[in-house]
Amino acid sequence: MTNATSTTTDRSDLAGRKEWTAFVVLLLPLLLVSMDVSVLFFAIPSIDRDLAPSATQQLWIFDVYGFALSGLLITMGSLGDRIGRRKLLLLGAAAFGTASVGAAYATSPEMLIAARALLGIGGATLMPSTMGLVRNMFRNERQRSTAVGIWSGAMAGGIALGSVLSGVMLQHFWWGSVFLINVPAMVLLLVLVPVLVPEFKDPNPGRFDLWSVPLSMGAVLPVVYGVKESAAHGLDARNALIIAVGLLVGWIFVRRQRVRDDAMISRELFRGKGFAAGIGLNSLAAFAMMGSAFFTTQYLQSVLGMSTMEAALWSLAPSLAVGAAAPTATAIAQRVDRTYVISAGFVIAAAGFALLALSDTNSLWLLLIGSAVMSSGIVTVMALVSDLALATAPPEKAGSAASLLETGQEFGGAMGMALLGAVATAVYAADLPDSAPEAARKTLPGALATGDASLISAGREAFVHSMEYASVAGSLILLAGAVLAVALLRRGSGAVKQLAPTH
Repeated sequence: MTNATSTTTDRSDLAGRKEWTAFVVLLLPLLLVSMDVSVLFFAIPSIDRDLAPSATQQLWIFDVYGFALSGLLITMGSLGDRIGRRKLLLLGAAAFGTASVGAAYATSPEMLIAARALLGIGGATLMPSTMGLVRNMFRNERQRSTAVGIWSGAMAGGIALGSVLSGVMLQHFWWGSVFLINVPAMVLLLVLVPVLVPEFKDPNPGRFDLWSVPLSMGAVLPVVYGVKESAAHGLDARNALIIAVGLLVGWIFVRRQRVRDDAMISRELFRGKGFAAGIGLNSLAAFAMMGSAFFTTQYLQSVLGMSTMEAALWSLAPSLAVGAAAPTATAIAQRVDRTYVISAGFVIAAAGFALLALSDTNSLWLLLIGSAVMSSGIVTVMALVSDLALATAPPEKAGSAASLLETGQEFGGAMGMALLGAVATAVYAADLPDSAPEAARKTLPGALATGDASLISAGREAFVHSMEYASVAGSLILLAGAVLAVALLRRGSGAVKQLAPTH
């Protein structure tokens, strides 16, 4: 009798055609938000000709989107839990579409920077809302795991797709077209979401803690900015101070969350086994993915001599494997303890890094295979730990849970670029002769700009050597992640697998 009742309950929890159709619609904002990270790769030369931004303005055109996105994720996740995730998604879609039009028709660098900032704010509403809604729409554990797996693969693929789509659009249209492609998707979202997606929100949210908004931004933004600047220019006293200020504000923010009843980040989230571990492991996976991007893109362009468009097209090849990795991993995790599948994902990613370490100055296929193996392992980890964290979070706090996962990803990605980039930069500089110009000793593009054939050859050899060291470091970090996953999740994973679907 008990088994029959359980089966009936499970069937009533199964998502149907409407939910899966809604899920496909929710993939639209996910793809666009991730694509907008890389969509300017090809557009900058055209923007330079039309708007003539200064060097500082050009940096802000690139970076303000990511800063606004990462700085507001926690705030928007908490806000969505209070006012409704569907409502926040619709507001974000309207803001994202409006900002896209503003960016496309910007007539000055300041206007483009402002539009990119508004795009980041819109993106911060879209990301946690979509993942939170996935948690609420798919109450059956197997279906939710499958949906989160597809979600993770789509997010990883969107970043690679953004640069290629940007190049294709610029071959036929003006630079503003790379932003206008967002508009039809946002209009479609505004039309279909009210029809297909039900509203979900916390029935007892409490007051919204306004003071936590500047504190959360003051914690996230200085750390992300300082780490990214350190990756690009080295860790100096200024960047160290910026990071220290962010960490201090972060400490104040955490203390506030621990003592307030209306905290922006509910303490309930961390009572579920596996939630904090899931955020940490997800950040470690992002560390590896963005850290590898630091040198693989440079390898294609500066070592193999590809054009930006050609390099972007080749970089899509590993995405084919990534697209299949997450759904496959979730299917395996439904039969095998997910702890060991997550650990295996780290090991696979470490093997991909090891393949990258074997590259020489003419190793296109080895680089592509290594990147595909590494990315498949990383997306496996991201899909499973995201599902684990969402499953252990109370359904009414799904937006906050998603925002913490995504904020951790931002931190992990910035740290990966900084630390693995620092390893590669140090080895590269040490390999070049002391007589080389300073610009050539700093970067491979600097060596290429000299036009000196012997220095260019030495620079390419040094870069490959630096990539070898960074890849070995990345591989060792991922192997440590595999051990850490087993240590942290061995008990919690079993408990999660027994969770009943939540209504």
